[in-house]
Amino acid sequence: MYTLRAPDSTTLLLYGGLSLSWSILISWLFHRRKSKIPAIPGTSGLIRSYLGALRFLYQAREIISLGYNYDHDGVFRLSRVSRWEYLVIGKKRVLEVASAPGHVLSLDEGLRDALQSDYTMGPETTINPYHIDVVRGALTRNLGRCFPRVCDEIVHAFDDVLELHNKEWKLVQVFPALNKIVARTTSRLFVDLPLCRDPDYLTLCIDNTMDIFIWGTVINLLPGVLKPILAPLISKRKRNLRRALKFLGPMIDERVKQDNEYGSDWSDRPNDLISWLLNVAHGEERMTPILTQRILTLYAVSIQTSSMTLTSALYDLVTYPEHILPMREEAERVVVAQGWTKAALGNMHKIDSFLRESMRMSSQIIGLMRKVIAKDGFKFSDGKTIPYGSFICVPMAAAQLDPENYDNAEVFDGFRFARQREEQSSGVVGDRDTREGPRAFTRHMVTTGFDHVVFGHGQHACPGRFFAATELKAMLAHILINYDIKAENDTRPPDIRMAEATLPNPWGKIWIRKRESPGWLE
Repeated sequence: MYTLRAPDSTTLLLYGGLSLSWSILISWLFHRRKSKIPAIPGTSGLIRSYLGALRFLYQAREIISLGYNYDHDGVFRLSRVSRWEYLVIGKKRVLEVASAPGHVLSLDEGLRDALQSDYTMGPETTINPYHIDVVRGALTRNLGRCFPRVCDEIVHAFDDVLELHNKEWKLVQVFPALNKIVARTTSRLFVDLPLCRDPDYLTLCIDNTMDIFIWGTVINLLPGVLKPILAPLISKRKRNLRRALKFLGPMIDERVKQDNEYGSDWSDRPNDLISWLLNVAHGEERMTPILTQRILTLYAVSIQTSSMTLTSALYDLVTYPEHILPMREEAERVVVAQGWTKAALGNMHKIDSFLRESMRMSSQIIGLMRKVIAKDGFKFSDGKTIPYGSFICVPMAAAQLDPENYDNAEVFDGFRFARQREEQSSGVVGDRDTREGPRAFTRHMVTTGFDHVVFGHGQHACPGRFFAATELKAMLAHILINYDIKAENDTRPPDIRMAEATLPNPWGKIWIRKRESPGWLE
């Protein structure tokens, strides 16, 4: 009589290795059979494609540059760990991708894959992403009305987090400090006082955001056949949701009760994210756990990107300090004339330009991720076709550092776009008179283009970019008026690069101290 024994660890490793190798081989053969589009030079073939996929984890910029420099109007297959992606190069092709209808190229499915949102944020955020419409609509419309409380929180958050005394210089680790400040300011808009200042709630918001990006990246590296097994064990979504319900659950329960009893226009109904979501949520979408998950999702896409953008901007500011005084003068002049208002931010042209330039120089390697969901694939105007189920991306960093798109593209020039605005307004560019009547300026911080896709481009450009720009410009203006800053040393803290991600150094520090600002600026 035979006794069944559990397989030992060596056998399990053998089975796991064979299964993984088989899934990779099938994936490679499948993509090889159905696409005639060439791979990026040097990455074709079974062995080189997987070596290229591993190299992409630490040499993504160099690999993308190979394709970009080989053909400025090309389409290439880009080798990733478990699949091919398609790199789309050139103005015409990028515009075709950006303008493609959602039933052909899906942004939602692209984000679903990039963030592994089924596991990190819940599948309902992709299946019915109505929160995007809330950001595009109610949140953006209410920015002016809510700006006073956002501005108030910026002042208090900087004071509380930096803890500066008198005029003494303090060495501050930039990213963690800004992460706390951005979390507080975002929370003031989303849920208002007093919850926005609860340290445990803010810790949750920051932890949840980091968990989504970190563990989403880890899950993305898993072969497809293993994700349903391992991803639920890796993801922190359920744990963070339970934590969030302790803070948001009672608020949402009470708000739903009031809405059910009095409708959506009862006296003193808060003008915040919960109300904006309830205005469009129906049926089970009004359940407290589901609404809480929506709020956590919006925190995730708000806190991380704004914190990283402002961190990069401060590194650039202390590296190129000649920008400080002109921007400070502009901020003070505008605030004197218009006060601390959202409208005033629109007249801070140098600050707007500086932030856009910082974003241009420190962007992610690739962007504009889309998934082909049309059964017959996505066809470019020249007939080249990307097959169904494939993912498309564009070389964001390469295009934004291309000398054909920008003069002195490798040089940081914080007032590059402010000068372009002035030249367009005067109608004189260099020695040429270009006056052809009034034209809209198209190089604002929030405007997008084939050569600046930080916020995406086309009909699916980031709906939250207006809030992000408002928040970031207000924070930078506040720093310029109220603080002196300088570099820790002569070298800008180096960015961290992993695969397509470019992250500002989380350990970088700058010196900062309070300055005497005129009382009428407060």
